[in-house]
Amino acid sequence: MNDLDAFAALLAPEGQTLLAELRDHTPSDELAAATRLRRTHPAALVSAALGQAQLRQRAVAKFGADAGRMYFTPNGVEQSTRATVAAHRAARLAALGVRTLADLCCGIGGDAIALARAGIRVLAVDRDPLACAAARANAEALGLAELIEVRCADVTDVDTAEYDAVFVDPARRSKARGGRIFDPEAYSPPLSWAVEAARKAPVAALKIAPGVPHEALPEDAETEWISDGGDVKEAVVWFGAAQDGAGQDGAGRITPGGRRATLLPAGDSLLGAGLPDPEPGPVGDWLYEPDGAVIRAHLVADVARQIDGRLIDPTIAYLTADRLTETPYATAYAITDVLPFHVKRLKALLREREVGIAVIKKRGSAVEPEELRKKLKLSGGRNSCTIFLTRVAGAPTMLLGHPAADAG
Repeated sequence: MNDLDAFAALLAPEGQTLLAELRDHTPSDELAAATRLRRTHPAALVSAALGQAQLRQRAVAKFGADAGRMYFTPNGVEQSTRATVAAHRAARLAALGVRTLADLCCGIGGDAIALARAGIRVLAVDRDPLACAAARANAEALGLAELIEVRCADVTDVDTAEYDAVFVDPARRSKARGGRIFDPEAYSPPLSWAVEAARKAPVAALKIAPGVPHEALPEDAETEWISDGGDVKEAVVWFGAAQDGAGQDGAGRITPGGRRATLLPAGDSLLGAGLPDPEPGPVGDWLYEPDGAVIRAHLVADVARQIDGRLIDPTIAYLTADRLTETPYATAYAITDVLPFHVKRLKALLREREVGIAVIKKRGSAVEPEELRKKLKLSGGRNSCTIFLTRVAGAPTMLLGHPAADAG
């Protein structure tokens, strides 16, 4: 039984019965479950159902409760957009007036689902027949089949002229290349092709890796870095002009050449003003750790202006200020100590203060947090502390403090 036949068997009544039985399946029970189910079902079908059950469990982190009703491929789980990020992008496209969209390289349909839920009619295209089968099944399972047309084709052959917008999510993993691809021109299709396809559409969004070099970004587009729960998930290159309904505060508007950081789940969005790097200075009473999306978007200077802050070092993305200013774009810490790096001195200080729980962060330090933790041998005291291993004015430094939320 090939992959497509096995997938089709899962959609048949017997396959659905098996998937229902495996809904609460746990990996530790796999051998026992396989042995039991093979007494009454074909072995190939049992293997396919067990594999799908495992993929659904892995997909919960991205798709939440929907994962239990959806269908996945191994690549689909790895490469799909997290549902919260897809919903944000779909909402922005809807705010731009998009009502029809061509989703190129749709995979198992994660983005198409979010787009359809935002009221957008989607043509979902992928050249992988198994991915297309999963995308169709997902549209059916979630009640969105009327809004999602799935087409198995090479995206470079698709005419998108009749659509309001184009979304392209090029493949960034390759077995032949040993995993993740970092060169945008090695994407499938290449970033240059995706950019040209985007420029032909009234509105377009290209999903790319968040570590893309800024010099590789097209200047006639806005690039948005998105984090979710503090983790940077992706970057999106936006082409086109906003229509009148693009958000009351203009947050949905596309700014050619702009750099934006958006933080989910709250949705705070910072558009860069093209500021020069802030000047470094001495460590004040407060240290700010910018969100990863802010750092990737090169918007540390914009946050520094918000908090009236400065860098602790010209090469380190930590900010400091003399007073606390709330901002969603950085986490603030009250600093109690600024010390040259010295393990024995740190160990003695933590023992004296009865610190039993330490959060160790590093930026610009060669010391690994877990190695330092072993050397500190924390004794289980009742107090906690955040330790920053970094550089201040070029010198290896330890900063001790605690989150502003705990400042009392």
